[in-house]
Amino acid sequence: MNRKATALDVAKLAGVSRSAVSLVLNGRGDGNVAKESQDRIREAAAALNYTPNTIAVSLRNRRSRIIGIVSDQVVTSPFDGNIIAGADAVARTQGFVTVVMDTELDEARDEGAVATLLDRQVDGLMYVTVGLRPLHVPPNMLSVPSVLANCFDDRPDAGVPAVIPDEVRGGREAAKHLLELGHRDIAFLAGDNLTPAAPRRIQGHRGAFEAAGLPVPPGRILQVGWDIDAGFHGAMKLLDGVAAADRPTAIVCANDRLAIGVVLAANRLGLSIPQDLSVMGYDDEFRIASTMVPALTTMALPLREMGEAAMTGLLQELAAEPQPNDGTPDEDVKPAWRQPIETLVPGRLVVRESTGPVPAGRG
Repeated sequence: MNRKATALDVAKLAGVSRSAVSLVLNGRGDGNVAKESQDRIREAAAALNYTPNTIAVSLRNRRSRIIGIVSDQVVTSPFDGNIIAGADAVARTQGFVTVVMDTELDEARDEGAVATLLDRQVDGLMYVTVGLRPLHVPPNMLSVPSVLANCFDDRPDAGVPAVIPDEVRGGREAAKHLLELGHRDIAFLAGDNLTPAAPRRIQGHRGAFEAAGLPVPPGRILQVGWDIDAGFHGAMKLLDGVAAADRPTAIVCANDRLAIGVVLAANRLGLSIPQDLSVMGYDDEFRIASTMVPALTTMALPLREMGEAAMTGLLQELAAEPQPNDGTPDEDVKPAWRQPIETLVPGRLVVRESTGPVPAGRG
């Protein structure tokens, strides 16, 4: 039977030291090993079908290679699971596994969930929320490297890194898309102030008009809520009984469910989309935005990207931590890296059939 390849075999084939192989294949090559050498090591490992013994690595480094994730509702909710999927995908590429606990929106369970994960000897922790919101980080979460995704610590001095969507930019790009289509009378159904996403998107919406040298039409920003019925009633307020010359030519919605309500209102009033009224959503909600008739133009939230960025930062922080020496001469050399306190991840404009040029005579 053929002998299983070892790290020393990889080192000889790649023409590098045994410690360099250890650093690269355990995710700590950046800052320690030259890029060309890293490439040779990975090519040699692939050629020899070599993978590190994760149990031995964990024992040597006194690491479990487990990342604990606490969720407020992501696991039990149909929304935002892509954040965890993105985080888990990054963790797996570095030989880590994730363990997830869901508190089902019960903040009293936060500290207990963190304690349970710490008892499992997790190397790091991530907290993920459904919807952008401030979070009072459980104190015991600070005992290991930690990161927040789609939320931020409500105490500015706590210093826990947060990865959140760039909501100001999203609001700006949504309005800019319609302005570029010639629309000037644009209404914004902006959710409500229960989430910090709403005022940030309003700020971006206003910023797009300012950048274009245009005033925001008065009375066109309405905070109505987040559900379909709120979108319907908000649209009826803007459109019903209003002369064609006085109604908005486009409506931006703070989420895709509001956009459904706007489309229903337009249909009741006999308005065609996008010929009479352009409608834009936010979120790119799965099985909704792309299947609407007409298909909905929307700002896609960067859910998976936030998970990926948060986990990447967390693993880099772990790699930068001093660890017990495994006997190799350069094992204690770590990358000089520090995670920023707040990372903004941009969304993506998805153009479909619900937005079009401004109606003739309304530009």
